[in-house]
Amino acid sequence: MDKEKNQNENTQNEITLKFKIIDILYIVMMIAPIVIAITLKVLFTPGGDGVNITGPLIYVRIPFALQDIIITEAQINSWLILITIFGVCLYMTHGLSENPTLKRQHFAEMIVEKAEALINDNMGDYYMSFTPFIMAIMAISAFSSLMSLFGLFPPTSDMNVVAGWSILVFGIITYYKLKCGPLNYMKEFTKPVAVLTPINIISEFATPVSMAFRHYGNVLSGIVVSVLVGSALQGLSRMLLGWAGGFIGSIPLLQVGIPAILSVYFDVFSGLLQAFIFAMLTMLYVSGAFDLDAFMEYKRKKQEKKNKKLKIKQTNLEEN
Repeated sequence: MDKEKNQNENTQNEITLKFKIIDILYIVMMIAPIVIAITLKVLFTPGGDGVNITGPLIYVRIPFALQDIIITEAQINSWLILITIFGVCLYMTHGLSENPTLKRQHFAEMIVEKAEALINDNMGDYYMSFTPFIMAIMAISAFSSLMSLFGLFPPTSDMNVVAGWSILVFGIITYYKLKCGPLNYMKEFTKPVAVLTPINIISEFATPVSMAFRHYGNVLSGIVVSVLVGSALQGLSRMLLGWAGGFIGSIPLLQVGIPAILSVYFDVFSGLLQAFIFAMLTMLYVSGAFDLDAFMEYKRKKQEKKNKKLKIKQTNLEEN
């Protein structure tokens, strides 16, 4: 009896140890990409003084026939963010059970419930399968903007990255518009009157452009304002204490606290807000592009035509 008890305890200890080791690996998976991004930033950033507002650093340039393939800081940071998010998901879902005992499972279930409620309220039951996609967009956008807290280049301030997201969303919008048939899609451009067809076509392609520029502009402007204010505060500090010279003259008095407050707004609040807005626009554009009643009517007519053809074919076979 004692032997069995000892064996069960040893097995339980082994399971607990294995669980903790896997947890540690997932935590490393979350943190390592940020450390790698900071290391690359330090290694590739050229030296210089004063205000320096530039685009993403170029890490690799591969010569190509038509145009060089450039691997930038924005691309690398985007992939590193994906790894971090993947690590967060694995950590949050590790050790799931029917009777949850871990706090992280309660938190994960709460996120899923809130996400499903958000999709249901803004898109409807038909679009519940969009939940992972919408949450993925929101998470990638939020994590990308928050990278500036570590002094890294946020991918959301690169037009190429945000434009890629917008083109993907535009493709999904067009796909759902075409579900009611190409003819119905073309007719939509003539509403409410045919005279407005050119304007409707322009507005169709303006959707991804407006989404991209809105997200990109808000994030980039926050970074520029933060850098300029920080530089101005540095100059004011030198004016106030520069006369003292030595150690006192080098104290960045006005740079303590104020930049942190700006960072809370521009890097945290504004970044999270833009992620939410981009996700909301995606939900509204996709759900607004698809008339469920018109789609059901289109399917019914299509099925009637199919049944009619089958009936004619059957009749011909019977006559022969």
